[in-house]
Amino acid sequence: MAPDWLRFFLYTNQTSSLIYYSLLSKMADDKENKKIGLKTTLDMVVEGCRLPVKMSILPNEEEEWPLAEILSRKEEKGKLEFYVHYIDFNKRLDEWVLPDRLRVEELQFPKKDQKTPQKQNSSAANSRPTTPDRELQDKKTTVDRSESDSPSPSLLSKKLSLPEQSSPAAKLGGQGQTPQSQTKSNAGRKRKAIFLDEKQDLPPAYCNSLLSQDSQDAPATPQPSAPPQQPRQTGSMSSSHDENIITRIKNIETIELGKYRIKPWYFSPYPPELTTISIVYICEFCLKYVKSRKCLERHRTKCTLRHPPGNEIYRKSTISFFEIDGRKNKMYSQNLCLLAKLFLDHKTLYYDTDPFLFYVMTEYDIKGFHIVGFFSKEKESTEDYNVACILTLPPYQRKGYGKLLIEFSYELSKFEGKTGSPEKPLSDLGLLSYRSYWSQTILEILVNLKPENGERPQITINEICELTSIRKEDVISTLQHLNLINYYKGQYIITLSQESIDTHNRAMAKRKIRIDAKCLHWTPKDWAKRGKW
Repeated sequence: MAPDWLRFFLYTNQTSSLIYYSLLSKMADDKENKKIGLKTTLDMVVEGCRLPVKMSILPNEEEEWPLAEILSRKEEKGKLEFYVHYIDFNKRLDEWVLPDRLRVEELQFPKKDQKTPQKQNSSAANSRPTTPDRELQDKKTTVDRSESDSPSPSLLSKKLSLPEQSSPAAKLGGQGQTPQSQTKSNAGRKRKAIFLDEKQDLPPAYCNSLLSQDSQDAPATPQPSAPPQQPRQTGSMSSSHDENIITRIKNIETIELGKYRIKPWYFSPYPPELTTISIVYICEFCLKYVKSRKCLERHRTKCTLRHPPGNEIYRKSTISFFEIDGRKNKMYSQNLCLLAKLFLDHKTLYYDTDPFLFYVMTEYDIKGFHIVGFFSKEKESTEDYNVACILTLPPYQRKGYGKLLIEFSYELSKFEGKTGSPEKPLSDLGLLSYRSYWSQTILEILVNLKPENGERPQITINEICELTSIRKEDVISTLQHLNLINYYKGQYIITLSQESIDTHNRAMAKRKIRIDAKCLHWTPKDWAKRGKW
């Protein structure tokens, strides 16, 4: 028989083991329950929900958890991801995130949309309550649209082009149009005016690839009902213009252009097979897109271009500008517009490039002329717009190239002997660039004014417009923005403080590159006298 002390030791050890295994079992159950609870919570995170999301930041920066809206969710290879839009941030920051970046305990479910009487006209999409004034305005808008048989020039000039090689729309030509769309395409000028959203035989991915500028940019057309898996069109997805649920989500992950790999900001209707790969490879000279590096290397052996097609009309140092006719170089123009759409959200892709001229800025080295940015303009603009679309590619931003593009567009207007203005609306970065250029250009003239006969220098708004080719409305708005124009003793005067002069001098010292008019070899063409573009 075992001694008492040994029996006590065995009993105590056995009790401790039971307690230990009981605790392990309880911890395993708690962990499993927590995992099940988390999965249940993630199942409740659906399109339209809002919750704090950890923002992608640099390593040395502090963590930020801004409020974000869930636009879509997907599960691939057992991995769940959510596409989020950060509230009060630009759409270019939208991204796919993993569940560990969601603060699910602060989940906000989508609010039910208030039921409002639905109108039969295009204002039915607006969720705001109607008022007599608003209803009258909507009726007036409907009447104005019904009286117009052809697309307005300002509408046409807001459109970017869609490549024929990548879109069934280009192959269909005029097939699948309704009688109304055929009437519109034949009216007005002798050129194609085919809106992709009027084609009935196209896949939804292409039918929905057009973004409206605002409610008056395109005729209201019935949209197909969206599948339940797609993002909803309420909350942050609604704005002053109709947005398409497909174009709300970036479809290209990364592009490789020359020596740069760039993450796109927005949706662009590239072929569907390119949206499933991690990198889209683009030839930096002809802008042809392929799906692998081997395809790109094979293409380079055949591609003879070392500069954009078209005429070189400006060269100074390593900077050159090429003028490209959208009718003569359709494929390049369409590829250029597809590339631009990756970084522009406020423009709409358009099928026809014939009415446009493209001015591509390049930087030269021993390998060739590398694209830096571009702007397009209408051959005939009834509103005297000198820019329809303008873009500096992300690797070349914040280097002064944006202002150089703007300065070149106004230099062309000076050669044409008229004032010009960019098409509206401008993007957030475009507005900043134009406002900065207008301010520096106008202040440069005011600072260099010399007094005559001992009196203070005088200049009129019209004289400023003639010297700069900036439209009068833009000159006045810039002077008001700078608080330089004041009403004094029955007349408007410009008050220039020493602080404004010092700020201007510092800004001008940073502009290393300027357009030299002597290096521009270009003759304006009167496109109105030409039967065909």
